[in-house]
Amino acid sequence: MVTGPDSLYVTLLILLHSLTSESVKFEVLGPTEPIVAVAGDDIILPCYLKPNISVEDMTVDWLNLDFMDEHVYRYQNGRIIQEDQIHSYRGRTSLFIEELWRGNTSLKLTRVQGNDEGRYKCFIKSNNWYDDVSVQVLVKAVGSRPVVSIEGHREGGMGLVCQSEGWHPEPDLVWLDSKGVSLSAEPPETHRDLKGFYTVKQHVIVQETDTNLFTCRVLQKQINEDFETKVHIPSELFDYTTPWRLSFIVSCCLGVITVIASALTVYCIHKKKGAIIRQIQQQQGYLMKKEFKDIRRHAVDVTLDPDTAHPELILSNDGKQVRHGDKYQNLPENPKRFTRNINVLDKEGFSSGRFYYEVQVKEKTEWILGVVRQSINRKGGVTLNPYHGFWTVWLRDGVYKACAHTPVTPSLREKPQKVGVFVDYEEGQVSFFNVEARCHIYSFTRQIFTDKLYPFFCPGLNDDGENSAPLVICPVDVTD
Repeated sequence: MVTGPDSLYVTLLILLHSLTSESVKFEVLGPTEPIVAVAGDDIILPCYLKPNISVEDMTVDWLNLDFMDEHVYRYQNGRIIQEDQIHSYRGRTSLFIEELWRGNTSLKLTRVQGNDEGRYKCFIKSNNWYDDVSVQVLVKAVGSRPVVSIEGHREGGMGLVCQSEGWHPEPDLVWLDSKGVSLSAEPPETHRDLKGFYTVKQHVIVQETDTNLFTCRVLQKQINEDFETKVHIPSELFDYTTPWRLSFIVSCCLGVITVIASALTVYCIHKKKGAIIRQIQQQQGYLMKKEFKDIRRHAVDVTLDPDTAHPELILSNDGKQVRHGDKYQNLPENPKRFTRNINVLDKEGFSSGRFYYEVQVKEKTEWILGVVRQSINRKGGVTLNPYHGFWTVWLRDGVYKACAHTPVTPSLREKPQKVGVFVDYEEGQVSFFNVEARCHIYSFTRQIFTDKLYPFFCPGLNDDGENSAPLVICPVDVTD
């Protein structure tokens, strides 16, 4: 038995041990107000324990509540766990390791992106206790001054387009006349890039006024920012679209003979203009066919990977067809397999260069096609947009959609029977084509690919035989 000073020392050690992280209940604390971050800056998400005990032997988990089955940052058993980390946070998150001994588990997030906005959870667990706190992050990014371009003559006037990029949150865009009155314009087109920043674009057709002065204004009310760009359209441009004005003036001055001559002149002008338009259209059609022919030269062999197929999917023996069955097959568990959504991927995948493949969608009422990032969530719910690693187009309920951050409805003249998918990895482009019509459906552009990309297939549900036809990967005849 130990007595005296040594006994007191041992008692203190025992008491200290009893107060360690393994045996003490604790509370996890964080900020009560949202953290407002400026895009491009570094921020700290505060989180700490009360009492200020060490977390060096605990699990510290930072989560983004918009994601399932993945984490922003994890520290466990004295080391950093990188498995299952959300791809966009890799290399941008860290703890203050030297502060862990006193319960500081704040997260440093560098080079803030638009996608970083959301609700986070700081979760801390010891052997016999756990607690967590939520932290709200708001991101603001001031985009570019609007760029206005003249598109040329349109039915009803002159076509203009305005574009501004690099915003967060999503901004509004409006066209104004010289008196500040809003003009009737087409619905805005919104694109969100991989970092979560918004580009907004809007087309408008304007008519000649006494000033011919028009303004494009982009504004983000939440962060109280706005820019505008003014454009002046010379009257001569409007006059070119209405050649009858000249003939009318001449006719008033020169009489009936001149009226006839002017009418003939106008007729010839329109006839010549029509011929030019037809020639341009023919040239555009030729260029489209030539471009499409060049794209098809990048055709690759795509074969479905049964290890990724949802248990309700039925694949052909050659791996070129897939359809939805009516039974859940008892298949081996595989980390690559989709278990919640009826999807399947290609076997190989691509991490560079260009590639192209074609899929027959004839007689189908529902399908999804495109490419996906290797690291997508295959076990839980998914959101079909580039932010979550999906670049896809679908048919559902008779409507075609390009699954951008804000879904886009492509303008299609006819229903595709065969869809071509083209990817340029280095250029960040994914394009879809109606193969038989030789026309473009939709393109995702200015993307940033850092992961392997896999061709993606979803044949849709087979409801009472209405969607029983398979998706068929077709050989590409580059001479066709």
